[in-house]
Amino acid sequence: MLTAARALPILPERQDFSAEADRTRLSKVALKAYKRLVEHWGLTGQQAAALLDVSTSTWERLKQGGKDKSLSQDQLTRISALVGIYKGLHLLFADDMADRWPKLDNKGPLFARMNPIESMMKGGIPQMLEVRRYVDAVRGGL
Repeated sequence: MLTAARALPILPERQDFSAEADRTRLSKVALKAYKRLVEHWGLTGQQAAALLDVSTSTWERLKQGGKDKSLSQDQLTRISALVGIYKGLHLLFADDMADRWPKLDNKGPLFARMNPIESMMKGGIPQMLEVRRYVDAVRGGL
């Protein structure tokens, strides 16, 4: 006897920032969030540019009028990881430590005796994702 096949649920597509239309749509809000994060963490223009992997002059242009600029897949991934770290820190700490922690020296093996900002500037996207996983694990989110 044949039975009717069960329909598989349709899963939403994963956001991967590869489609130009998605990058264009998300860039304005991502840049706005990143500018706020830079302000809250007290980053220098050089640090903000390095974390985004752009020159300081490009960062200054983006900061001033980059609202219509479509960010790259890598830039959106970097901002996504950093915003995740920001959010995780604000869930973990109820005071200004959430915004001070990224610039505090850290002796943990993940940071190689650098502060988290320096380690992410040096290690790029892989290190940003590791720091995000670390913050999520410390706050019990994993």
